[in-house]
This record gives sequence, C-alpha cells and structure tokens, in this order.
Amino acid sequence: MCQLLGMNANTPTDVMFSFTGLATRAGEHKDGFGIAFFEDRGVRLFVDPESALASPVAELVKRYPIKSHNVIAHIRKATQGRVMLQNTHPFVRELWGRYWVFAHNGDLKGFAPPLHGSFRPVGDTDSERAFCWLMQELAKAHASVPSVDELSRTLAELLPVPAAYGSFNCLLSNGQALWAHCSTHLHWLERRHPFGAARLADDDLSVDFGAHTLPQDRVAIVATQPLTLGEGWTAFASGELRVFEDGVNRPVRAG
Repeated sequence: MCQLLGMNANTPTDVMFSFTGLATRAGEHKDGFGIAFFEDRGVRLFVDPESALASPVAELVKRYPIKSHNVIAHIRKATQGRVMLQNTHPFVRELWGRYWVFAHNGDLKGFAPPLHGSFRPVGDTDSERAFCWLMQELAKAHASVPSVDELSRTLAELLPVPAAYGSFNCLLSNGQALWAHCSTHLHWLERRHPFGAARLADDDLSVDFGAHTLPQDRVAIVATQPLTLGEGWTAFASGELRVFEDGVNRPVRAG
C-alpha cells in the first residue's frame, strides 16, 4: 500500500517534519516518491522513481526551506504500472488556468473510462488514468474555476465512480484547498493554538510546534496512517470526502 501525505495551512508552512516521517516508511514502499508544493498558482514538483530512503532528490527536499499553503506527497509501492519516472506520484495537470495536483493510494481493477479531451495519461498507472478522467469530468461540469464549495459538491458526485473499481484513497489540490477521499485508510489532524510538541511514530525525532508558530496559525495534515505520537489523529470513514481550507476541515455540503 502506498503512503499519502497532505498539508493545508492558512499561512506558508514547513512540512519537512511530516515528510521526514513519511520518508521513513519508504523501506516498505520503495518504488518511488514525490512531493508537490504550491506557491500561489505555481507548483514546485520533485519526483524520483528511487526509494525516498536512497534518493538524493529526497535529501534535497528535506533540506530545502520550502513553505507552502498546500502540499501533497506520496511514496509508492507499485501495484499497476512500471517503476519509472512517468508513473511516480504526484501527477500534475492544468485546468481553468490553475495547476491541479493528485496522488492516489489503492488499486483500481478494470477502470478504463474513455478519455476524449485534453487529459491523457503519460504513464501506465491506474492512478494517472483516474486523475485524467477526474479532470475531464470537472471540465465538463464547470466552464471556469468554481468556488471551493461547488468543487466539493462535484467531487462528492465523481469520486465514488472510480472508487467502485477498488480502493481509492486520494489527495487533490488546486492551491486553494486540499480534498481527501478515503476508501480504506486515511487519517487527519488539525494543529492550532495552543500548539504542543509531537514525536514521529517511526523515527526518534520530535518538535515543539509552539516555538515555531503564531496563535492565529492553523495547519491540517492528512496521512495514510498517523505520522506522530501524542496528537489527536482522526480516521476517515470509508467513502468519506473531506475538504481542508485555511488549515481547517470544512464540511462538504450537499448540493
């Protein structure tokens, strides 16, 4: 099973503590890693088909002082598609003049929808195929970029379609918000004032967030499995979609 990490915050935030915890799990998930940082409408994307434990790109990322409102990271354990650069998550596409970033954990059997627009896979994974279909359907549903609430309602209708073909845990962002959909395993956490200390579950590393934050800061973290000890992680329900905006979990309102 691949491992996902998403971050959404109301102020540019360093995600390296959580990414270090995610990379530690690359021993069992050695088929590549990637991380995408939004900066306004731009995206910094780092991907490598090598394990995050051995990749010099991963070492660069750990030392790169990048702060962002929205981050998506992934370490891969391949189920479909060869271990190669074009099959390494996250994937990026443009729609309505914004970049969209997507990463998937799961396995979709037989999901082969017709793709007849601008969105075609470069690699041969079920994940990228599902992402292209999702972008195609969003483009059909809206003429221009809608509000976060409208996007959430549309995604609530679309995401169950690929999920019916297997496990579809995924993260999606356009730099405005972070959407997270769970089929099997996904957890979320909100950090807010008063900030405390946390220790990584898989490494002997801890941090006192109170020493690096302001009272108004809000940060939401989503991960396949809890990355830290001593914090209140909440499990998603199967089939659940959540949206995080400005570091806060927002309800997905019915249409």
